[in-house]
Amino acid sequence: MASANVMEFTDSNFEAEVIGADKPVLVDFWAEWCMPCKILSPTIDEVADANASGLKTGKVNIDNNQGVAVKYGISAIPTVIIFNKGEIAKKFVGLTKKEDIEAALAEMS
Repeated sequence: MASANVMEFTDSNFEAEVIGADKPVLVDFWAEWCMPCKILSPTIDEVADANASGLKTGKVNIDNNQGVAVKYGISAIPTVIIFNKGEIAKKFVGLTKKEDIEAALAEMS
């Protein structure tokens, strides 16, 4: 992971880090073999860096953390979900533009 502002979320820390967070959380569901996920990764890093003070950002490797992936119905990747106060506020499936993610974040502030 290129950005220091992007955490790794797992089955074991998801509840505490995402659902229990005191600010919005952007979660990128991805896999190592997924080329669109690799293309989206720099966008996620940019959003994380630009919003570090008001947003927690992390990635869930669906191959290693199937419990979280199943719980949130991840059937295609990349999928980006923005959680706010423990609830799903916005969900993007497939390659997503930085502007679309930032617009969704702006709606929450």
